[in-house]
Amino acid sequence: MPIHDWTRVDAGIFHAMHHGWIHEISRALNRGVMPRGYFALPEQVAGGVGPDVLTLQHPSDQATPIPTGGVALVDVPPRVRFRYRPEQLRYHLRAKTVTVRHVSNHRVTAMVEIVSPGNKGSQNGLNSFVRKAREMLAAGIHLLVMDLFPPTDRDPSGIHRAIWGLDENDETVLPPEQPLQCVSYVGGNAPEFFGEPFAVGDPLPDMPLFLTPDVYVNVGLEATYNSAFEVMPHYWQDVVMGGDENP
Repeated sequence: MPIHDWTRVDAGIFHAMHHGWIHEISRALNRGVMPRGYFALPEQVAGGVGPDVLTLQHPSDQATPIPTGGVALVDVPPRVRFRYRPEQLRYHLRAKTVTVRHVSNHRVTAMVEIVSPGNKGSQNGLNSFVRKAREMLAAGIHLLVMDLFPPTDRDPSGIHRAIWGLDENDETVLPPEQPLQCVSYVGGNAPEFFGEPFAVGDPLPDMPLFLTPDVYVNVGLEATYNSAFEVMPHYWQDVVMGGDENP
Protein backbone atom coordinates (compact mmCIF):
# COMPACT_ATOMS: atom_id res chain seq x y z
CA MET A 1 0.00 0.00 0.00
CA PRO A 2 1.51 3.39 -0.95
CA ILE A 3 2.02 6.16 1.60
CA HIS A 4 -0.96 8.49 1.77
CA ASP A 5 -1.11 12.28 1.89
CA TRP A 6 -1.70 13.06 5.57
CA THR A 7 -1.54 16.81 4.92
CA ARG A 8 -5.13 16.45 3.64
CA VAL A 9 -6.50 15.92 7.16
CA ASP A 10 -6.17 17.75 10.45
CA ALA A 11 -3.94 16.69 13.32
CA GLY A 12 -6.72 14.88 15.16
CA ILE A 13 -7.33 12.45 12.29
CA PHE A 14 -3.62 11.71 11.94
CA HIS A 15 -3.48 11.16 15.71
CA ALA A 16 -5.91 8.26 15.30
CA MET A 17 -3.64 6.70 12.67
CA HIS A 18 -0.57 7.48 14.77
CA HIS A 19 -2.10 5.73 17.79
CA GLY A 20 -2.95 2.59 15.81
CA TRP A 21 0.42 2.47 14.06
CA ILE A 22 2.51 2.59 17.24
CA HIS A 23 0.51 -0.29 18.67
CA GLU A 24 1.00 -2.32 15.48
CA ILE A 25 4.76 -1.65 15.56
CA SER A 26 4.94 -2.74 19.19
CA ARG A 27 2.99 -5.94 18.48
CA ALA A 28 5.14 -6.74 15.45
CA LEU A 29 8.37 -6.34 17.41
CA ASN A 30 7.08 -8.64 20.14
CA ARG A 31 6.06 -11.37 17.66
CA GLY A 32 9.51 -12.91 17.53
CA VAL A 33 11.40 -9.97 15.99
CA MET A 34 13.10 -9.02 19.26
CA PRO A 35 15.92 -11.23 20.55
CA ARG A 36 15.36 -12.98 23.87
CA GLY A 37 15.54 -10.53 26.75
CA TYR A 38 14.11 -7.59 24.80
CA PHE A 39 10.54 -6.40 24.42
CA ALA A 40 8.65 -3.37 23.12
CA LEU A 41 5.85 -1.34 24.70
CA PRO A 42 3.85 1.68 23.53
CA GLU A 43 4.73 4.52 25.88
CA GLN A 44 1.93 6.31 27.68
CA VAL A 45 2.72 9.97 28.27
CA ALA A 46 0.64 12.20 30.53
CA GLY A 47 1.34 15.56 28.96
CA GLY A 48 4.58 16.82 27.48
CA VAL A 49 6.62 15.01 24.84
CA GLY A 50 7.46 11.33 25.05
CA PRO A 51 8.48 8.38 22.89
CA ASP A 52 5.96 6.33 20.94
CA VAL A 53 7.46 2.85 21.30
CA LEU A 54 10.03 1.80 23.88
CA THR A 55 12.36 -1.14 23.37
CA LEU A 56 13.30 -2.42 26.81
CA GLN A 57 15.74 -4.94 28.20
CA HIS A 58 15.22 -7.07 31.30
CA PRO A 59 16.89 -5.63 34.43
CA SER A 60 20.50 -6.61 34.90
CA ASP A 61 23.42 -5.48 37.02
CA GLN A 62 25.80 -6.60 34.29
CA ALA A 63 26.99 -4.73 31.23
CA THR A 64 24.73 -4.92 28.19
CA PRO A 65 25.12 -8.42 26.72
CA ILE A 66 25.37 -9.09 23.01
CA PRO A 67 21.81 -9.93 21.87
CA THR A 68 21.15 -13.54 20.95
CA GLY A 69 19.38 -12.87 17.67
CA GLY A 70 18.98 -9.70 15.66
CA VAL A 71 21.16 -8.77 12.70
CA ALA A 72 24.86 -7.98 12.95
CA LEU A 73 25.62 -4.68 11.25
CA VAL A 74 29.01 -5.91 10.05
CA ASP A 75 27.41 -8.91 8.33
CA VAL A 76 24.25 -7.35 6.85
CA PRO A 77 24.26 -3.54 6.51
CA PRO A 78 20.73 -2.08 6.30
CA ARG A 79 19.48 -1.55 2.75
CA VAL A 80 18.93 2.19 2.89
CA ARG A 81 19.93 5.12 0.68
CA PHE A 82 21.99 7.03 3.22
CA ARG A 83 24.49 5.92 5.86
CA TYR A 84 26.77 8.32 7.65
CA ARG A 85 29.10 8.43 10.65
CA PRO A 86 31.00 11.67 11.32
CA GLU A 87 34.75 11.57 11.71
CA GLN A 88 34.52 13.88 14.70
CA LEU A 89 32.12 13.19 17.56
CA ARG A 90 29.33 15.72 17.49
CA TYR A 91 29.19 18.10 20.44
CA HIS A 92 25.48 17.73 21.09
CA LEU A 93 25.90 13.95 21.33
CA ARG A 94 28.63 14.33 23.95
CA ALA A 95 26.63 16.59 26.22
CA LYS A 96 25.72 15.19 29.62
CA THR A 97 22.09 14.33 30.21
CA VAL A 98 19.91 12.24 32.48
CA THR A 99 19.60 8.62 31.35
CA VAL A 100 15.98 7.73 30.73
CA ARG A 101 14.74 4.64 32.59
CA HIS A 102 11.39 2.87 32.63
CA VAL A 103 9.41 3.04 35.90
CA SER A 104 9.70 -0.76 36.25
CA ASN A 105 13.52 -0.42 36.15
CA HIS A 106 13.70 -2.11 32.78
CA ARG A 107 16.51 -0.40 30.90
CA VAL A 108 15.54 1.54 27.78
CA THR A 109 17.69 0.59 24.81
CA ALA A 110 15.81 2.09 21.85
CA MET A 111 12.83 4.23 20.95
CA VAL A 112 10.56 4.66 17.93
CA GLU A 113 9.12 8.07 17.11
CA ILE A 114 6.43 8.96 14.54
CA VAL A 115 6.50 12.67 13.76
CA SER A 116 3.10 14.30 14.22
CA PRO A 117 1.82 17.63 12.87
CA GLY A 118 2.24 19.12 16.34
CA ASN A 119 5.95 18.35 16.32
CA LYS A 120 6.44 20.64 13.33
CA GLY A 121 3.46 22.97 13.70
CA SER A 122 5.32 25.53 15.82
CA GLN A 123 8.89 26.43 16.64
CA ASN A 124 8.38 25.34 20.24
CA GLY A 125 7.02 21.99 19.10
CA LEU A 126 9.96 21.39 16.78
CA ASN A 127 12.49 22.51 19.40
CA SER A 128 10.99 20.12 21.96
CA PHE A 129 11.12 17.17 19.55
CA VAL A 130 14.69 17.92 18.47
CA ARG A 131 15.88 18.43 22.05
CA LYS A 132 14.32 15.14 23.14
CA ALA A 133 15.88 13.25 20.23
CA ARG A 134 19.33 14.65 20.96
CA GLU A 135 19.03 13.81 24.66
CA MET A 136 18.09 10.23 23.80
CA LEU A 137 21.11 9.82 21.52
CA ALA A 138 23.46 11.44 24.03
CA ALA A 139 22.20 8.98 26.66
CA GLY A 140 23.11 6.06 24.39
CA ILE A 141 19.51 5.28 23.40
CA HIS A 142 19.05 4.27 19.76
CA LEU A 143 16.27 5.94 17.82
CA LEU A 144 14.07 5.33 14.77
CA VAL A 145 12.17 8.36 13.42
CA MET A 146 9.46 8.28 10.74
CA ASP A 147 8.29 11.56 9.21
CA LEU A 148 5.32 11.38 6.82
CA PHE A 149 5.08 15.17 6.51
CA PRO A 150 7.06 17.38 4.10
CA PRO A 151 9.57 19.95 5.38
CA THR A 152 8.23 23.23 6.72
CA ASP A 153 9.77 26.67 7.13
CA ARG A 154 10.94 25.45 10.55
CA ASP A 155 12.68 22.33 9.19
CA PRO A 156 13.42 23.28 5.56
CA SER A 157 15.84 20.37 5.09
CA GLY A 158 13.67 17.84 6.93
CA ILE A 159 13.44 16.55 10.49
CA HIS A 160 16.73 14.67 10.25
CA ARG A 161 18.79 17.80 9.55
CA ALA A 162 17.04 19.50 12.47
CA ILE A 163 18.09 16.65 14.77
CA TRP A 164 21.57 15.99 13.38
CA GLY A 165 22.52 19.57 12.63
CA LEU A 166 24.49 20.81 9.67
CA ASP A 167 27.62 18.90 8.76
CA GLU A 168 29.74 19.94 5.79
CA ASN A 169 30.62 16.29 5.08
CA ASP A 170 27.03 15.06 5.30
CA GLU A 171 25.62 14.85 1.77
CA THR A 172 22.29 13.25 2.73
CA VAL A 173 20.07 15.90 1.20
CA LEU A 174 16.42 15.02 0.63
CA PRO A 175 15.59 14.78 -3.10
CA PRO A 176 12.86 17.33 -3.98
CA GLU A 177 10.72 14.54 -5.36
CA GLN A 178 11.06 12.52 -2.12
CA PRO A 179 10.55 14.96 0.77
CA LEU A 180 9.52 12.40 3.44
CA GLN A 181 11.98 10.29 5.40
CA CYS A 182 12.74 7.50 7.85
CA VAL A 183 16.00 7.69 9.79
CA SER A 184 17.54 5.19 12.19
CA TYR A 185 20.14 6.52 14.63
CA VAL A 186 22.83 4.77 16.65
CA GLY A 187 23.16 6.58 19.97
CA GLY A 188 26.12 6.96 22.31
CA ASN A 189 29.73 7.94 21.73
CA ALA A 190 29.87 6.69 18.13
CA PRO A 191 26.79 8.30 16.52
CA GLU A 192 25.71 7.06 13.13
CA PHE A 193 22.55 7.20 11.06
CA PHE A 194 20.84 5.25 8.29
CA GLY A 195 18.23 7.11 6.24
CA GLU A 196 15.75 6.48 3.47
CA PRO A 197 13.76 9.22 1.66
CA PHE A 198 10.38 8.55 0.07
CA ALA A 199 7.27 10.34 -1.20
CA VAL A 200 3.50 10.10 -1.07
CA GLY A 201 2.63 7.10 -3.23
CA ASP A 202 5.81 5.16 -2.38
CA PRO A 203 5.84 2.05 -0.18
CA LEU A 204 7.37 2.43 3.26
CA PRO A 205 10.83 0.90 3.64
CA ASP A 206 11.78 -1.60 6.30
CA MET A 207 14.11 0.17 8.71
CA PRO A 208 16.69 -0.98 11.25
CA LEU A 209 16.09 -0.40 14.95
CA PHE A 210 19.39 -0.74 16.79
CA LEU A 211 19.58 -2.63 20.09
CA THR A 212 23.34 -2.09 20.39
CA PRO A 213 25.67 -0.12 18.10
CA ASP A 214 26.42 -3.36 16.26
CA VAL A 215 23.10 -5.27 16.28
CA TYR A 216 19.70 -4.28 14.94
CA VAL A 217 16.29 -5.71 14.12
CA ASN A 218 14.27 -4.84 11.04
CA VAL A 219 10.99 -3.01 11.64
CA GLY A 220 8.35 -3.82 9.04
CA LEU A 221 6.96 -0.33 8.55
CA GLU A 222 4.89 -1.17 5.47
CA ALA A 223 3.05 -4.09 7.07
CA THR A 224 2.37 -2.27 10.34
CA TYR A 225 1.24 0.88 8.54
CA ASN A 226 -1.19 -1.17 6.43
CA SER A 227 -2.64 -2.88 9.51
CA ALA A 228 -3.27 0.46 11.20
CA PHE A 229 -4.71 2.07 8.04
CA GLU A 230 -7.15 -0.79 7.39
CA VAL A 231 -9.12 0.02 10.54
CA MET A 232 -9.32 3.77 9.89
CA PRO A 233 -12.85 4.99 8.98
CA HIS A 234 -13.47 4.54 5.25
CA TYR A 235 -14.33 8.22 4.83
CA TRP A 236 -10.90 9.34 6.04
CA GLN A 237 -9.20 6.62 4.05
CA ASP A 238 -10.79 8.15 0.94
CA VAL A 239 -9.67 11.65 1.92
CA VAL A 240 -5.98 10.79 2.32
CA MET A 241 -6.12 8.70 -0.86
CA GLY A 242 -7.24 11.80 -2.74
CA GLY A 243 -11.00 11.16 -2.81
CA ASP A 244 -13.55 13.15 -0.82
CA GLU A 245 -12.33 16.48 0.40
CA ASN A 246 -12.07 17.23 4.09
CA PRO A 247 -15.17 19.33 4.92
